[in-house]
Amino acid sequence: MTVQDREAIAPRIVEAYDFRRPTTLAREHSRILEAGFESFSRQWGTQLTAKVRAKSTVAAESVVMQTYDEYVATLPGTTSMVLCAVEGTAAKAVLQFPTAAALGWVARMLGGHSDKSGLERKFTPLEYALIKSLVDEGLEVLAYSLGGLLAGTPRLEAIQYNSQFAQAAATTDLMIVVAFTVVVGDSATQTTLAIPADALLPQLGAVNPMASSANAAELVGGQIAEVPIDVAVRLEPVAVTPAQVLNLAVGDTLALPHPEHHPFHVAVAGKNLARAMVVRKGSRVAARIVPSARDAVQDRPSMKEKHS
Repeated sequence: MTVQDREAIAPRIVEAYDFRRPTTLAREHSRILEAGFESFSRQWGTQLTAKVRAKSTVAAESVVMQTYDEYVATLPGTTSMVLCAVEGTAAKAVLQFPTAAALGWVARMLGGHSDKSGLERKFTPLEYALIKSLVDEGLEVLAYSLGGLLAGTPRLEAIQYNSQFAQAAATTDLMIVVAFTVVVGDSATQTTLAIPADALLPQLGAVNPMASSANAAELVGGQIAEVPIDVAVRLEPVAVTPAQVLNLAVGDTLALPHPEHHPFHVAVAGKNLARAMVVRKGSRVAARIVPSARDAVQDRPSMKEKHS
């Protein structure tokens, strides 16, 4: 069987495209967000390890933009949804994880067994306090990882246990949805984080922004003015033969044609631009710029000026 035959037999994956809502994340925006959430994953995994006293890892699987209605449709009916207030938007961020997994984390924090599979119930006041502490620290890590992309640290407001009843945002509000795989000990859990797009997209800027070229010369001049260059203060050079250079030994002297009281040359890239006298500034030697001979001639009054 040829490769073409195998490709013809293999089922093709077709994704539905909604022409009524062609809103997707731009590639540049997606890369920036992926980098931020990958940083969050690493730090959150380290934090979980310290809190639950078991080796934990977190991996960001995907970053997509969906409406809140589409996001909720992907969640199980009964789950833990932590609703968090986000500065600058009425919609709330959502951190979702299975209730059984959260109870397992709490059990480990209290020194018990982590296997709570199939257990679905509301948190007790003690469990709620421990989960809140865990989430609060995770939100601080999130704000730190995203940096300027997220204004302020999200604040936990409530925990809902029914995804259909949790009204974190309007059904048509766009959300940045991140899927994570959280591994605590030997158990893996699928977790999601949904942040209102209005809280992130304005900070990402325009896609492929075009800078105006109207003041290109001014921009280039301003950039060149900030480029560091080497400045040398030197004496008058002396010409010597290769034989003299090869015969130089310790203790030899070279006579320089620079008068003792004449100022030194200030040179940039081998070009003499000014003259300077050597002075002391504190414990260091410095060079003070002085008028050059040409400046002295220009400043000298002419014969007409003298007679007038």
